[in-house]
Amino acid sequence: MSRTAICVPCRLAAIAAVVACAGAAFVWTAGWITPRRLNAPYIVNTFESNYGVHTGYRRNHAKGLCVEGEFESNGNGAHVSRAAVFAPGNTPVIGRFAIPGSKPAAPDAGAPVRSMALLFQLKDGEQWRTGMNSTPIFAVRTPRQFYQQLVASKPEPATGKPDPAKLDAFYRANPETAPFRQWTKAHPPTSSFASTAFYSINAFMATDADGNMHAVRWQMDPRADPQADPQAAPQTPPEPPTAAQKADPNFLADDLDARLAQGPLRWRLVLTVAAPGDPTNDATRQWPAGREQIDAGTLVLRRATPQREGACRDVNYDPTILPNGLKPSDDPLLAARSAAYSVSFNRRTREEAAPSLGKAQP
Repeated sequence: MSRTAICVPCRLAAIAAVVACAGAAFVWTAGWITPRRLNAPYIVNTFESNYGVHTGYRRNHAKGLCVEGEFESNGNGAHVSRAAVFAPGNTPVIGRFAIPGSKPAAPDAGAPVRSMALLFQLKDGEQWRTGMNSTPIFAVRTPRQFYQQLVASKPEPATGKPDPAKLDAFYRANPETAPFRQWTKAHPPTSSFASTAFYSINAFMATDADGNMHAVRWQMDPRADPQADPQAAPQTPPEPPTAAQKADPNFLADDLDARLAQGPLRWRLVLTVAAPGDPTNDATRQWPAGREQIDAGTLVLRRATPQREGACRDVNYDPTILPNGLKPSDDPLLAARSAAYSVSFNRRTREEAAPSLGKAQP
């Protein structure tokens, strides 16, 4: 795909959409903003005001599909975490692929970010839920910054796009956003969920069998060949969408269905272990290259289902639902995600249950 020049306002609007949609749920109830106390319902209300309400759907990442498979642990993850999911063996997984935004019929080509959410169903009744994005870092560090960005990115009635001047003022006041904006500029959107790497973004704390704690992040690295050897390298770089795909509003789902018809798809779960001094409370900063990385096993996805009838439909992918051996770090965005996901989940399930609304399709 050739890289053509685009106008500055258009670029700012595109970046704003990435920031707003990719992190719409990353907000919290902490009262950082005065005089009005900021809380999760208020933030979700603001998001709905910006982008509309689509009854029965998630307030962000509304368009998606369910997937199912298993995680094949090789036992290596036990080096840093005693969680049962890292013991050798297989764990059933219910997952969801999605794109950012609140419109369930949005065209895939308009979304620069992809997401993968997973629920690991451990044998002892525990669960591990994780929501990952296709960017290794986030745009902002704090809930307060996110709120300011959400306000700055509100579409103007006349154009349907954010005001470039407001966005520019926000970016200048928050230089922490620069790494995210630079990363998205250098990495065009992928043409397939199967060729996309997904990142936890936030740090978590892992406890090993001896009680030692390790700060970790994780990522799912795709394999170039669905039937690849477990040690095969991930596909790099991923291909951008073709012209034909851009003309198909649902090309990501169509591509996934076609690939799964040929066999299971695989990702390598990689745990990155922080060194002393690496920040655990700042999602805008990547840890330096060279940190210890652990190949913990392989995610194998075998089938996809439309979300209106799939197992993922009624799952709240709250990233703070963790098994023994993993817990949230001091990153303030984790509590934010948990709170906003809960608000979104409760609203859409209540809408679906309302008899006057009929059968919603979340």
